[in-house]
Order: sequence, then C-alpha cells, then structure tokens
Amino acid sequence: MQLIKTADLDPRQNYVVGFHPHGVLVAGAFTNFCTEATGFSQLFPGITPYLLMLPLWFRAPFFRDYIMCGGIVPSDKDSAAYLLRNRVGGNAVVIAVGGAPESLDARPGAFTLLLKNRKGFIKLAMQHGASLVPVFSFGENEVFDQVDNPKGSWLRTIQEKLQKIMGVALPLFHARGVFQYSFGLLPYRKPIATIVGKPIKVEENLTPSNEEIDRLHTIYIEELCKLFEEHKTQYNVPADRYLTFI
Repeated sequence: MQLIKTADLDPRQNYVVGFHPHGVLVAGAFTNFCTEATGFSQLFPGITPYLLMLPLWFRAPFFRDYIMCGGIVPSDKDSAAYLLRNRVGGNAVVIAVGGAPESLDARPGAFTLLLKNRKGFIKLAMQHGASLVPVFSFGENEVFDQVDNPKGSWLRTIQEKLQKIMGVALPLFHARGVFQYSFGLLPYRKPIATIVGKPIKVEENLTPSNEEIDRLHTIYIEELCKLFEEHKTQYNVPADRYLTFI
C-alpha cells in the first residue's frame, strides 16, 4: 500500500477529497486516510482526514466504535458540513464518490467510475469554499474477484434492488484463503497505489446554480482524467485504457 503526494495541501484550507474507484471494500481509502500505515500525517502535515461511510454501519455496536476510532464519520450532509465549517482549516472530508453502487462493477481490470451524475460533493465543496482534491487508487479493483453480474442479469437486478432497500451493496466477491491462494475472502497480494492530485480552488458560493455546479464538475473530471493518464503506465495500466464514466 502506497500513498503518493503530487502537491501540498495548505492546512489553513478545508478540502473535499474525491476517492476513486470505490472497489469492493475501499481498502485504499481506509488504510491511507484512517490509519498511519502509509504516513499520511508526514506527507500532509496539519491535515486531518475524515472518511465518510454509510450511516447504516454506525448502528452496529462495537463495529461503530472501531470505525469511529479511525476518524470515519457518517456520509450525510450534516456531518460533512460540520467538518467543513471549521474556519481554522485543516479538515479533509474523504468521499468515495461512486459509493455502494460502484462496488458492483469492481473487478480486476475495471476502470468504470460512477461519476457522470454524482454532483452532490461538488455542491458541498462550493457551499463551504473547500478545495476539491481528486484521488485515484491504482490497484483498488485488483484485490478481489467478483461473480459476473452484468447489467440486466438476474444477479445484478437482485443486488440493485437490495441496495435500494438496505442502502448497501452486496457484491459477491472472493479472492484467496488464509493458507491457500485458490479461494477465500482475504484479498489477493496486489499492490495499491493511491495518488493524491493537486487541489482545485473553489470559491465559496452558498447557493450555486446548476450551471455553476456542472462547470466545476467538468473541471473535476478533467483533472481526475489527467491524474489517471499521468500515472497509469507506472502501475501496469495499458496505454490504450481510459477511464469510463457512467
């Protein structure tokens, strides 16, 4: 697991960090932003990251306390807004933008991001004047296989219905076991390199129009694509592979 910085983050500013892709279990986001395993505080001194997770998980005793110890907060507007209202700065709200639905497309070799109509995090950043930071995690989709579930299949239909009811997706994933490498629920021994892009300056706008949100959303996608293209060949992604947005 690696955390790679491409630009400094000013501790006097707050940030909305877009993490891509979600993967099956957002392993890169948890390890890099909720622990010191990859030295976040040394790379970004003065910045405190808070990963957003579905509120459902905060209803589970003991597990709730475990994730809160890592700085995880519920993925609702009030929680994010509370952190971004800090005028001192230094807070980074980390959002796996594709969310649970994107995990259903997480499999080795996949570069499909659920982002085309995901604009809530853009509006959130504008309302609080928080800079946007694109992040791409190479290898996030490589650590688990997933049972084939193409759009329109009976399995995908059931998964999508359950996701709407429960709020969480249920990808049928598998990888290796404890003492053997052929089948199990432990992740494959694959590297994950999480690249933190340069911040996109955002002016505070309490009531942004749809056109203003769309404009910033387009800029964000362009910067994310640029980040991916600049680093993909270093992490064994073929030069003819590109991000796909749905």
